Amino acid sequence: MNPTPPQHAPMTQFAVVKNELCIGGIALSRLAQRLGSTPFYAYDRHLLSQRVAELRLAMPPALKIHYAMKANPMPALVQHMATLVDGFDLASAGEMQVALDTTMPAKQISMAGPGKRPEELRQAVAAGITVNAESFQELATLARVSAEIGLSAKVALRINPAFELKASGMKMGGGAKQFGIDEELIPDALKQLQALGLDFQGFHIYSGSQNLKAEAIIEAQQKSLLLCQQLAAHCPSPIHKVNIGGGYGIPYFPGETPLAIGQVGEALAATMDTFKAAQPDTEVVIELGRYLVGEAGIYVAKVLDKKVSRGQIYLMVDGGLHHHLAASGNFGQVIRKNYPVAIGTNMAGEELECVNIVGPLCTPLDSLADKMLLPKAEIGDLVVIFQSGAYGYTASPSKFLSQPDAMEALV
Repeated sequence: MNPTPPQHAPMTQFAVVKNELCIGGIALSRLAQRLGSTPFYAYDRHLLSQRVAELRLAMPPALKIHYAMKANPMPALVQHMATLVDGFDLASAGEMQVALDTTMPAKQISMAGPGKRPEELRQAVAAGITVNAESFQELATLARVSAEIGLSAKVALRINPAFELKASGMKMGGGAKQFGIDEELIPDALKQLQALGLDFQGFHIYSGSQNLKAEAIIEAQQKSLLLCQQLAAHCPSPIHKVNIGGGYGIPYFPGETPLAIGQVGEALAATMDTFKAAQPDTEVVIELGRYLVGEAGIYVAKVLDKKVSRGQIYLMVDGGLHHHLAASGNFGQVIRKNYPVAIGTNMAGEELECVNIVGPLCTPLDSLADKMLLPKAEIGDLVVIFQSGAYGYTASPSKFLSQPDAMEALV
């Protein structure tokens, strides 16, 4: 007897009314009419608010929650997140401008990323946000920029720790990395920072992302706070903030289950108690992107054609990898796996078909679903890709083959 293949985690965050998916209380076909065209991304503001509220209940009360804008920098969404979180973490001057257009105070915004351009650093210093410095050269550039504009840069040191976040989708700490200053060099970097007269804020450690293993996240958080505590003796002034990164994942593929967030929060509370005993005035921050917004978004494309090729059914839709690179499997997957997919205008159809869903691009890479068993779809139906609120449109090659852009809506 063949074992049952792994299934996607249930996508129950959106209502289904009269056989049609709803987002933000709006039926999918009506939303498509309101927007005027497909394809589009839609993000549910209620789900965004709900996720942050649930996270706060699970995490220690003293923990500060920052939104990592790189996950989704849509201005309307960022405006909404500004009312929910304690700060923003960003990765470019472009994101900085979106952040500064919100009500979020500059002192609660930080910028990270390797290879920051001098003009970006100048903008960050002038805005009064904290720069997470990633090299000795960057410290020197920050000192020069500070002197030029007459403001002392607020600087945290991004640490490349000796440990890594085990079982993470992307490892961003441990070993040789382009991110941060190696742990063993931090005492020298602190000396340079002090000699340059920069305004020391604290430390930033981001060791990995997209992790569904509570034990791995707990271990990394414990090691991060312990390392910062050990480095306190080398600091030129008190540590104002310690950003221990994020890494909280969401289930995308068959067999994956949601992160045990309560387990993470309980362990972090104990770890923070120990850290706060030694550093009572230091603010502890986590930065999350995907976990806060990923499950609140969908990508929607319309079926343009349907055909059979040597026994296989193909649904051709008006969107593809140029809008949603991750769903196509070309954003880091070694072996392509399907995102959770639905026929949004036929959610409960009893007649099922095994289909391939492909886009309009002239490449076999433009695949959004491979041999998925779904309710029967016809031309004009709307295909939905779940878990699409993070690393979607802005992480995709939207100009490839000069296809039309996708729309985005916060509902």
